[in-house]
Amino acid sequence: MNDYKAIIWDFGGVITSSPFEAFNRYEVAQGLPENFIRTLNATNPDTNAWALFERSQISADEFDAAFRSEALDAGHDVPGRDVLALLAGDIRAEIVAVLDGLKARNYRLACITNNVKTSNDNAPNPGMARSAEKARRVSDVMARFELVIESSVEGIRKPDPAIYQLACDQLGLAANQCLFLDDLGVNLKPARDMGMGTVKVLNAAQAIADLAALLGHELP
Repeated sequence: MNDYKAIIWDFGGVITSSPFEAFNRYEVAQGLPENFIRTLNATNPDTNAWALFERSQISADEFDAAFRSEALDAGHDVPGRDVLALLAGDIRAEIVAVLDGLKARNYRLACITNNVKTSNDNAPNPGMARSAEKARRVSDVMARFELVIESSVEGIRKPDPAIYQLACDQLGLAANQCLFLDDLGVNLKPARDMGMGTVKVLNAAQAIADLAALLGHELP
């Protein structure tokens, strides 16, 4: 059994419900093809509007126009601002309870999130909250982490191996002392290749069970 010292978490789709659910509801309401937004985000994934925005290489207004242009090229009119409004999921209380349980067992907690600045004021927004109340709840969760690495702040994003190495360096730990949870397999592969333990999050109950199995003890 590995002797993990730190548990590193993705945010959206792990600590919160997946924005993909909101994407799908929007697509149905707008008469768009199923998974249109995800497909667009997966096209030219290192250079498209989404990638540039997550690295803070374009502003919110520029993203709005650039995403819309990409959508129009794919045959549908979807303003980028509409997508931004869908990003902030609901916090999963059972995952927050696990964070508290891990902290009580003296695990170190960190977060690596691909996020965007949802306004043009360059303010960090790790949970991409769209209201003051949601921002308060996100801030309460974020206070549990000793380290939060945001793509929009660092200018690098998952799955670039550099962002995982940055986390290890700042924690002062080797990769094999860290365990990483994410809802996207493409983001888990570089972490696993470095030597981290990994959990692919499909839902909260499964993630908690898989994490407990790797740690070798029960979780809240």
